[in-house]
Amino acid sequence: MPPILDGTRFADALVVFIELVVIWLVVYAVFRFLRGTRGAGVIKGFFLLTVAVALLVRVLGDATDSFQRLRFLFDRAFNLLAILLIVVFQPEIRAAFSRIGRTNLFRRPRAQFLVLASEIAEATDFLSKNRFGALIVIERRIGIGDLLTGGVELDAKPSAALIQSVFWPNSPLHDLALVIRGGRIWGAGVQLPLADSSDLPAELGSRHRAALGVTEESDCLVIIVSEETGAIRIAEGGTLSSPIARADVADELDCRLKQSTAVVDDVVAGARAAIRPREGGSIGGSA
Repeated sequence: MPPILDGTRFADALVVFIELVVIWLVVYAVFRFLRGTRGAGVIKGFFLLTVAVALLVRVLGDATDSFQRLRFLFDRAFNLLAILLIVVFQPEIRAAFSRIGRTNLFRRPRAQFLVLASEIAEATDFLSKNRFGALIVIERRIGIGDLLTGGVELDAKPSAALIQSVFWPNSPLHDLALVIRGGRIWGAGVQLPLADSSDLPAELGSRHRAALGVTEESDCLVIIVSEETGAIRIAEGGTLSSPIARADVADELDCRLKQSTAVVDDVVAGARAAIRPREGGSIGGSA
């Protein structure tokens, strides 16, 4: 009898452990996804408020029967929690489904982005020295085709001279974004979604908001040149880098693009290895 009880206790403890691990992984994934977004502060405040109210209601409800109505209302309010979370985190949920739906793991990158680093670095060096504002978007695995409506299509080979001419002052296209797609300059004059300005320092303007806005919904890489200071920054994954020295732009771009290409290649290789038929069986059968 005691061994059976010990076995039951061990099974119960194992189940509890697995449940705790799953819950921890889910919470970690949620916080990791929301990190750096507006939802991070909201969920922290919501969590602290919920814990405080829950403890207060439980203590009052267990100590006396006078607060049973309050406890009843609090328990029923949790039924509305799912709807409340969907409303509060609608932008983050939309961005998550957008990434999942538009990412294709079984295709290699449509262009070798590494060759663009030197041309972009040369162009941003010129633009930064002359304090000409610029916003350059490099599309990667997740497409941004829905944002290109209204832009001016160029379909040109990337070159420093062309990029400089697009962002020359008084050019009709210099205020909006230039998009590099499939290894070529797709076009310019592209309007990007703006991120919340409350998350940015006061000295950063609409170009930086647009860079964060598009990188929150896709995996593209965005290079920004400030018109006021000439500072060069890179936006990726909804985060903005600190100012980058002009001499380091080429190396920084090369490093970031190599990392993205390496990750995609590893995922694709693993997926193909998983679905590839066993060649050994077919060879043995033919022999």
